[in-house]
Amino acid sequence: MAASKLDRTPSIRERVEDTLHAHRNELVALLSKYVSKGKGILQPHRILDTLDEVQVSGGSAFAEGPFLDVLRSSQEAIVLPPFVAIAVRPRPGVWEYVRVNVHELNVEQLSVSEYLRFKEELVDGQHKDPYVLELDFEPFTALIPRPSRSSSIGNGVQFLNRHLSSILFRNRDCLEPLLDFLREHRHKGHVMMLNDRVQSVGRLQSVLTKAEEHLSKLPSETPYSQFSNQFQEWGLEKGWGDTTEHVLEMIHLLLDILQAPDPSTLETFLGRIPMIFNVVIVSPHGYFGQANVLGMPDTGGQIVYILDQVRALEDEMVLRLKKQGLDVTPKIIIVTRLIPDSKGTSCNQRLERISGTQHTFILRVPFRNENGVLRKWISRFDVWPYLEKFAEDAAGEIAAELQGTPDFIIGNYSDGNLVASLLSYKMGITQCNIAHALEKTKYPDSDIYWKKFDEKYHFSCQFTADIIAMNNADFIITSTYQEIAGRFLLFCLVGQTICFLCRLILVN
Repeated sequence: MAASKLDRTPSIRERVEDTLHAHRNELVALLSKYVSKGKGILQPHRILDTLDEVQVSGGSAFAEGPFLDVLRSSQEAIVLPPFVAIAVRPRPGVWEYVRVNVHELNVEQLSVSEYLRFKEELVDGQHKDPYVLELDFEPFTALIPRPSRSSSIGNGVQFLNRHLSSILFRNRDCLEPLLDFLREHRHKGHVMMLNDRVQSVGRLQSVLTKAEEHLSKLPSETPYSQFSNQFQEWGLEKGWGDTTEHVLEMIHLLLDILQAPDPSTLETFLGRIPMIFNVVIVSPHGYFGQANVLGMPDTGGQIVYILDQVRALEDEMVLRLKKQGLDVTPKIIIVTRLIPDSKGTSCNQRLERISGTQHTFILRVPFRNENGVLRKWISRFDVWPYLEKFAEDAAGEIAAELQGTPDFIIGNYSDGNLVASLLSYKMGITQCNIAHALEKTKYPDSDIYWKKFDEKYHFSCQFTADIIAMNNADFIITSTYQEIAGRFLLFCLVGQTICFLCRLILVN
């Protein structure tokens, strides 16, 4: 017991208290400097700059002690004399909050609620009502496991693979949902992977072994069409691959999973199952077009980014479907706003093909209210009253273009993420959010002083939309630590299968 207590990492409160004992005068001088600036919020750079300003004898001791690590991990400090409260993120996904009374030198560890209540006193003064409404938002997909280690952040696919493979390895009955998943998999009514002749895991193993033996006698480049009839009689349908070589790879992967599941094999196998045929990408604001739009209000890098994204995504989808042995044409639709008064751009056209692609289009849907179609551009800060109706209209337009529902939806920015959430809920499809330049980080202290900005920027709407969309998403892609660098396409195409299968196994 004593050893484990010594080995554990000291809390932020303990580090501050230790520093008070070891360097009382220096710490009091630093905290007093913070308090002398008056009430307010200190950003990380100001926290450290003030440390440099404090010229005291022995001040260099901070550079050698644990308190400097606390300051370097600080995300903000709230100053309400005589108190200084610091929000510290010692590692991704982990937060601690500590408050010091500079006069009495009391150190308190705060909960999230206590810290936020203290922070709100900057604007509202001290709360006298003990029954203040408190909303605790958590991810809405409660059945999906959540990582508890910081190392799992940004590695969601690997985390889910480890979780699923451990379940499959511990309990052989959990292989049944995998079998059901492969048997029920269809595209536009056409059966893929397995048909009704495979009724059990034992039968599946037997069929795969028979197919393996049959294919081992054929040249590696033999097309699937030459043995498709034999496969169908055994219970195997299209989707395993386009040649003997690719089909054998899939069969070996599944046989390995049935024998002893491991995360790497599971990820590879799931990534090769044909799941993604139609993708919708949502980006409602600005002038979304291919010519004469850059420089227009709310129009810039995001447009270029999405256009590059869909070209690469189409190439990847076409290549994968070919290797999967399917004669299926994928389709990608970018859903954005139609602007009748388009100022010389193509933003008044309902449908526009993306140059450099064969199967990717911009689908524009107008904003509408009780007075009809909104003809002129409006700022991204003013779109919120129109988004719910926009999502309803877009759902019908998407269904008409695809002759069905998409397999996957990607939201961009706060408004696009909210619309993606509404469409995902309505259509029952997997949702990915891409968090572009959230306004909360672009406008310092806008989370606490939102009322000051709300008339112009409507941050109350945007921040609420961000919370709803982020918690509703199956996964999120960012340009910071969480991003799977260089593996965006793999994450999108594999992630949908894993999320679906994870739900299936946990429900069953």
